Amino acid sequence: MSDQDQVELGVSSVELATELTVAWLSNSNNRVSADDVPAFLAKMHETVNALAAGGAAGGEAEQAQEYTPATTARKSLASREHIISMIDGKPYKTLRRHLATNGMTPDEYRTRYSLKADYPMVAPAYSESRSAMAKTIGLGRKPGQTNSPKGEAKPKGSKASSAKAAAKAHLGGKEK
Repeated sequence: MSDQDQVELGVSSVELATELTVAWLSNSNNRVSADDVPAFLAKMHETVNALAAGGAAGGEAEQAQEYTPATTARKSLASREHIISMIDGKPYKTLRRHLATNGMTPDEYRTRYSLKADYPMVAPAYSESRSAMAKTIGLGRKPGQTNSPKGEAKPKGSKASSAKAAAKAHLGGKEK
């Protein structure tokens, strides 16, 4: 913010720093002695001036920061049991919650570490175990289907013929 911008706004950096300091000191959770107030005010004034001088440049420098991965992409996918995070180098079965706690989406994570679009967020073994569990409880089937695999499907017969067969089996194969 230039001197001309400050004049247009009607607020100088000293006034802004003073207002911010007063607002911070009025918070009852901040316990500050009177001797520390001038030092805090000077620091606040310095910060306001720094932000006014390079406000836009500071944001661009932060975005241009290059992140060093904790491991390589190949090593992060070496195990079927877990995926090693590029952020902290720790193993996870699924990265989604870990990324959310670090304020990232999977796409941002892939972009930050120059990973391919198909880089997995879930370990293969974990995915397979969840898939098997879902199949055993019947998820993904249409109503009326059984749990039998596709090759072992029973031929459909009429209800009457199946009832006759059940009655015949119950009577021990004897017909009246």
